[in-house]
Amino acid sequence: MNLMQNFTKGFFKENPVFILALGLCPSLAVTTSIVNGIGMGLAATAVLIGSSAIISMLKKFIPASARIPIFIVIIATFVTLIDLTLQAFIPALSKSLGLFIPLIVVNCIILGRAEAYASKNSVFNSIIDAVGMGIGFTIALVLISAVREFAGTGSLYGYPLFQLAGIEGFKGSIMMILPPGGFLTMGLILGFLQWNKLRKKAKEGGK
Repeated sequence: MNLMQNFTKGFFKENPVFILALGLCPSLAVTTSIVNGIGMGLAATAVLIGSSAIISMLKKFIPASARIPIFIVIIATFVTLIDLTLQAFIPALSKSLGLFIPLIVVNCIILGRAEAYASKNSVFNSIIDAVGMGIGFTIALVLISAVREFAGTGSLYGYPLFQLAGIEGFKGSIMMILPPGGFLTMGLILGFLQWNKLRKKAKEGGK
């Protein structure tokens, strides 16, 4: 796999949320607005990059029998740094994301990349993999957030699109920014992706 493939595989081909079905808890819980989606995505990406780099750097010194606890300690260190940074500089976002920032410690994407990739590859390649996977995770969160925010409030990134367009009366459905809206949005997106995949296969088979 070349450098560009390693970087971009997390965007779509191996998207951690839509393809690998990892990190679904924050994907459903915090995606009530695009701001939350971007914030959680960037926080997870920062932890992913830092932990992947350190784990790759220390892989020869980490005993196989204790690798998972050591990975978790390394990940928890970066999560604590990110959590304290958000509390200090972006308190509103920290309050909005709440417990889900500390829970990045047990995010399957972070631990999964540490085990499957960073512990077996060079520091540079591990960082490239982490950046790509982090971007893919952020893309997924922003897409889910955009659907839920628009359907739930009629706004995108806080801008009331319908009111700005002179269309009054559309208030959105409150259900879409509640937990059922997360499951519904995820189901619709996964259904569309599966339909598109089958459509492409049928088209290729008909040639």
